[in-house]
Amino acid sequence: MSSSKRTTLQVGEKIRVTIEKIAHGGHFIARYEGAVIFVRHGIPGELCEVEITSVGASFNRGDVCEVIEPSSDRVSAPCRFAHRSGCGGCDFQHISVARQRDLKSDVITEQFSRIAKMDISVDVEEVAAPLGWRTRCSAVTTKSGALGFYQARSHKVVPVDDCRILVPEMKYAELAQRGSKPDQRIEISISNTGERTIATAHSGGESPLRISDGPDISHYRVGDSSFEVSQKSFWQSHKDAPRILTEAVLQYAQLQSDDSVLDLYGGVGLFAASFLELIGPTGTVDIVEGSKSATADAERNFASAKNVKIHTGDVARVITRFERADVIVLDPPREGAGKQVLEKCTQLGARVIVYVACDPAALARDAAYLAESGYSLKAMRAFDLFPMTHHIESVAQFVASKVS
Repeated sequence: MSSSKRTTLQVGEKIRVTIEKIAHGGHFIARYEGAVIFVRHGIPGELCEVEITSVGASFNRGDVCEVIEPSSDRVSAPCRFAHRSGCGGCDFQHISVARQRDLKSDVITEQFSRIAKMDISVDVEEVAAPLGWRTRCSAVTTKSGALGFYQARSHKVVPVDDCRILVPEMKYAELAQRGSKPDQRIEISISNTGERTIATAHSGGESPLRISDGPDISHYRVGDSSFEVSQKSFWQSHKDAPRILTEAVLQYAQLQSDDSVLDLYGGVGLFAASFLELIGPTGTVDIVEGSKSATADAERNFASAKNVKIHTGDVARVITRFERADVIVLDPPREGAGKQVLEKCTQLGARVIVYVACDPAALARDAAYLAESGYSLKAMRAFDLFPMTHHIESVAQFVASKVS
């Protein structure tokens, strides 16, 4: 009788495996004598030597240390820090850009199939060049003051003197050459009007960031709209994301004159600004946002808009104040909106709900919640707004299901 007992692997052990498929989170699945391994730096179909980096009851982790039979999609990483012992910021620099997008599409399909029990296929759309797109980053310094980023799944800081995915205008290489105080976390951002802000704090605690260079409030332009955005407030990282996502939201929202729009997790008002001309002076927008910094920015951004109201507080609590909405737009954090918020959304009678998501697993889970409450997924687009990484940005349209 054959045994189904799985092999027990050891940290540091090297094994040969064939990479099977991509998994959510930038890993790839491989199996070795019944043991499941989440592997970094592989490509499906490759035969690789993998070094085990951690072991667990249900799965193990490993890194590719040698490619024995490479995929035709394997390329030389454009950044010399993109390897198993290097910076943990980019997952896919070893994969051709077109294949990266295909793999991200596979992740969306798998997550919706597994979590939402929905059969969908969405092409991840190319947005811009795969390098030089990021306008915001969180860096750290070593004990000697060298600027860099954390290694994957580690607190080890890897000194990095040039980050290829950052926009050149950030002048990261100059900052790295200059150095900084030891053990610092450093947030760097640059607006599309050229204002660079640097904020720092000690990396060892929860001390607040303090501006060390540049303005606390930066100015952005998206289409015909201008925005003030404080250093503490959220703004999309990809230089083209505000425009791309606004266009997709408007495509799916199908706004009409006099509409009442509920803009949940509305931030500084990026999407809300695009609604005003379409809904007219008799339409209304209610922005709900938990960040006091963001709503303070929104108050300034909409100071002259009498039909925009801004609410600061937990979305799950504030949403209970509303009795109806024609259109609901929500852009929640990575963990998604959740069942409580979505059940309330479906009780407001909106003809369409537009969901902006940065995590396909959370979107799939929330799509299932919406389906349970009578809203079906009608359309969806996905954008490669984080090239070289595993992250995906999606915009989904849900409409009330017809009841016989």
